[in-house]
Amino acid sequence: MLTELHIQNFAIIDKLDLRFDSGLIILTGETGAGKSIILDAVVMLIGGKADTTFVRTDADTAFVEAVFHLTGTEREAVHFILNREELMDDPNYVTLMREVRKEGRSVARINGRTVNVGLLKELGALLVDIHGQAEHLSLLDPRAHLGLLDRFAEVGQPLSDYRQTYHTLLNLRRELTDLRKAQSDADRRIEMLTYQAEEIEAARLKPGEDEELRKERDRLANAEALAENAQEALAVLDEGSPETPAATDLIGQAAQALGALAKIDAAQSELANQADLLLDTISDVIHSLRDYLEEIEFNPKRLEDVEERLDLIHSLVRKYGGSIPAVIAYGSDARKQLETITGAAERINELEMQEAKLLEKLAKQGGELSEKRKSAAVEMGNDIEGELNDLKMQSARFGVDFQTKPDPNGAPLSDGSRIAFDQNGFDRVEFLIAPNPGEGLKPLVKIASGGETSRLMLGLKNVLARADEIPSLIFDEIDQGIGGRVGMVVGQKLWNLSRSHQVFCVTHLPQLAVFGDQHYQVQKLIKDGRTLTRVERLEGEQRLLELSQMLGEVGEGTLRSAHELLQSARQMVKAKK
Repeated sequence: MLTELHIQNFAIIDKLDLRFDSGLIILTGETGAGKSIILDAVVMLIGGKADTTFVRTDADTAFVEAVFHLTGTEREAVHFILNREELMDDPNYVTLMREVRKEGRSVARINGRTVNVGLLKELGALLVDIHGQAEHLSLLDPRAHLGLLDRFAEVGQPLSDYRQTYHTLLNLRRELTDLRKAQSDADRRIEMLTYQAEEIEAARLKPGEDEELRKERDRLANAEALAENAQEALAVLDEGSPETPAATDLIGQAAQALGALAKIDAAQSELANQADLLLDTISDVIHSLRDYLEEIEFNPKRLEDVEERLDLIHSLVRKYGGSIPAVIAYGSDARKQLETITGAAERINELEMQEAKLLEKLAKQGGELSEKRKSAAVEMGNDIEGELNDLKMQSARFGVDFQTKPDPNGAPLSDGSRIAFDQNGFDRVEFLIAPNPGEGLKPLVKIASGGETSRLMLGLKNVLARADEIPSLIFDEIDQGIGGRVGMVVGQKLWNLSRSHQVFCVTHLPQLAVFGDQHYQVQKLIKDGRTLTRVERLEGEQRLLELSQMLGEVGEGTLRSAHELLQSARQMVKAKK
């Protein structure tokens, strides 16, 4: 429900901070005081048009923000959107904000993060329903009617069973579509996949072999240079020349001399040890060089083979993946696809038999669901006509229009025809109304606007209270064209509705206002030559005085009448508890 509303620099409102509780909230005040402006601000907040005319004179930006406490059935749907858009903060609250700047740019935010207006509208539709602003009236959207009827009919379990069958059928049909598509170009696919799989398998690739081959290629291509360098190193280290002794001979002489030195001066024994170690190390190097020389291969044929192998690997990597493991995986996948294609005909026959059984099951479940809906629609119509009778619309009639569409691929009926279906069943549902005698039933969206519409919506909302998941309802102009006696009836019905919803009502009728759990007075003031709107919560004597003013000039008679209205409302409410 709406718990806080902050408005700043919006039309004649300079700054307004309101806090609301649950129940029936009444807003009263003289015409032009700003009651409708507050509603305009809420409409803009939940995704309505952000007009630059809303920006208060001499201000740069008009600002509206609201905090909603998530306590009812709307909680799950709101959480779904917040989690989907990564906007979740406190799971118990959500904050909407909208501002419009005088140059025309508007900004929308949810929980402090900037969002597009479409998302704000999607979320706002779950939180507030405004009656009197047709573009924000959920009951005028036929797409919402089936959900309302289903909740009224309490078909949650049958609908869940139906949807389980529906999704199973959907998955099966996806597999069938893929198989049929594969089968339609099977020959071409088989030829191509066979070529790809065999080409990759014939190569017998091994992960990492390309790196090893590149190293071998470098050795083979540079065998002569490698041998020359190794021979030169050996000559210096171990062979020497008539002019220059080998390094091993010279270091050996040095080691002998240091050994003799260490015998005389024991403090230098470490130097003798290091010389011996150096001699051993050079011997190891010489041994390794001789082994390396034996491994150096002057083999042009092997070099040619290695080059060809590397060219093959490069070609396969370029065609099938960026690495040897990717090429191997590609070949494995090609084999799997071949198995799928070659087994497609048998699998298609199997799935087609399963599809026929699922369609029969779906037809049975969908038919039972439709029957429950049609039975509930009759009950709903009777209840709504009873509500409208109480609201002095005795001749109004209500109906639910059920439509279906034929589909050659749909669910089979007993007469042999087939019917279209989706996740909600077979039915296309729309609420119809005939407000006046002699008029045929028409869609709700085509009914007259104004107070009659608001009363009609009140009747619908009362009947559909348990089915309606929108927590906060706002009624504007509901008292248009009705008198005090009907006003008491409307007030009682609004109070009844406010037991399951938070209900706001803008009214000029004291007979309706006396049912409010909270009563706010909207006033227009002139300060420093500027028009301002002020809102004050009324209680006790202040409320009695406002009700008296709504009845006429304040005096002993109007005060007594206001008191009597309050007492009557309390008795009517008490009788309902």
